[in-house]
Amino acid sequence: MTAATAIRSMALKMAEASVAASRKGRVQKAAMTLTPSAVNRLRQLVEGPDPKLIRVAVKNKGCAGQSYVLEYTKEKGQHDEIVKQDGVTVLVEHKSLFKLIGSEMDYVKDRLSSKFVFNNPNVKENCGCGESFSV
Repeated sequence: MTAATAIRSMALKMAEASVAASRKGRVQKAAMTLTPSAVNRLRQLVEGPDPKLIRVAVKNKGCAGQSYVLEYTKEKGQHDEIVKQDGVTVLVEHKSLFKLIGSEMDYVKDRLSSKFVFNNPNVKENCGCGESFSV
């Protein structure tokens, strides 16, 4: 079994366990937390006449090998993890769950830029530009 297959299998088991736990009424910890500034910005991004969701994923790219990706979607994927906080719903792609578990999503705005920042305890190395990481 390859490492990717093992990770995918564990992510699916965790997703199935979280669904089973939510059906039993147990309180469970979210895969990712959102800061108040992230909640406010996400709320602004999904407002509008068409209902939208935002999916967070980790893709292979960048200097250090992996990068965060946010994308709009109209529906939840079959195995996506749902993170609900303060009236905002974010989906976490099931393939990226282990790389994002325990992360905090923040929105930072300064004079020159604004962006979502992930405080991820799983990161072992960041690239010099700060746009990619490795786990």
